[in-house]
Amino acid sequence: MSEEATPEPDGVPGAPHPRETQHVFGQTKAEDDFLTAVNSSRLHHGWLMTGPQGVGKATFAWRIARFLLTLPADNGGGLFGEPQPHDSLAVDPDHPVCHRILALSEPGLFLLRRGFAGSTDSAREKSRQDGKFAADIRVNEVREMASFLHMSAADGGRRVVIVDSADEMNVNAANALLKMLEEPPERTTMLLISHQPSRLLSTIRSRCRELRFNPLSPEDMHAAMEQAGHAADDTPALSELSAGSVGEAMRVTQLGGLAMYQELAALFASMPQFDRQRALKLAEAAAARGAVAQFDLLLTLLDVFVSRIARTGALGQASETEIVPGEADLLIRLAPNAHKARAWANLAQEITDRTRHGKAVNLDPAALVLDTVFKIQKTASA
Repeated sequence: MSEEATPEPDGVPGAPHPRETQHVFGQTKAEDDFLTAVNSSRLHHGWLMTGPQGVGKATFAWRIARFLLTLPADNGGGLFGEPQPHDSLAVDPDHPVCHRILALSEPGLFLLRRGFAGSTDSAREKSRQDGKFAADIRVNEVREMASFLHMSAADGGRRVVIVDSADEMNVNAANALLKMLEEPPERTTMLLISHQPSRLLSTIRSRCRELRFNPLSPEDMHAAMEQAGHAADDTPALSELSAGSVGEAMRVTQLGGLAMYQELAALFASMPQFDRQRALKLAEAAAARGAVAQFDLLLTLLDVFVSRIARTGALGQASETEIVPGEADLLIRLAPNAHKARAWANLAQEITDRTRHGKAVNLDPAALVLDTVFKIQKTASA
């Protein structure tokens, strides 16, 4: 595999890497809050970017990195002299720093992310060729970051660290990072990306200033998809199905998720009765060779469908945006009241637990799908 074709653990297949993306949509408050800190001479050393996966946190971190590493030495947001006010994090993409960041050759930047699997150099090289990454960020990778900070301190320049994602650190790596947050290196800004901040050490969270990111609106989703080269015609439905995550929206688009969800809605339209042959066909497709990604998406869509039923019953009305035509009537019929909503909510949790267990023990995909369908039928019949 060539160096150019080497996959990256912090990217979305089929989409530009976050460092290649200039604009962040729908997160104006996060940018305003960061600029306020810069302009008021209160640039914290640690920033924790939280929110659903795929809403722009990583793109925003790279946007901050470009901004900070292009600040002149006499305008450091209050660290040197009187700071000049800034009203945007935008940087000229032709700036030399931007070119070096794109090439991952900027001496002031360190990217902490999962490395390739294996405990030896030869094993990691084999994993690199196969595109296999370690399951987590390990302590040796944090030590590399510590060495980078120590060696680069002599030049007196600003340094930026991006951790993508902090959720993926194992215990030893998290403790090593905590020590750096407790004794932050001078002129260093650490940007931690977290999709599930509750998984982080409370001491790490307490030593960072939090920037919260929200799901994207259909309008922002459309703009973000266009920027990523994946313009979508049915953006409202796609935004609803992906819960406002452009990363998830791209996965759904590339794998035919809207058509898959439409097939699920058609399967369940006659509940508590259903077309057994249609269910078998769906299960067989999930078990097909090379369909791992489609199988994972199908499980996600089943969870989305059941959760939407439960939410409809709890609220007494369906979402204003239908993912497929006729969905609102179907959801209301399956969950006409709060009592029924509780049954669907319990099923949603059961499906989540069952799916996690089934994948852990390599349960036959077709059997897992059929089991889920039967549980949905049972709940609809109750």
